[in-house]
Amino acid sequence: MGRLDRSYFNIILTEEYDVTLQSKNMGHIWYIHNPEYPGEGECIIFHKHRDSQPYHQHGRARNLGQAVRSIMGHDVFQMNGRKRS
Repeated sequence: MGRLDRSYFNIILTEEYDVTLQSKNMGHIWYIHNPEYPGEGECIIFHKHRDSQPYHQHGRARNLGQAVRSIMGHDVFQMNGRKRS
């Protein structure tokens, strides 16, 4: 989990194949699943705007680092053009 910037994310839960975190910028909750753990395989990214909502699939990434960059890019998009939900 060394790649996760704790000044950017609240880390909610880490497990063998998964990490759940919250973006401090938007408050959105992210669940990243790596079915290929312990390798650096593809991650599946799920997302929800509020804790009470169900997750929806946001996308896939080649690894955890790319997943984190995707989440940060989503925050920039939300802050620069979409109404905050």
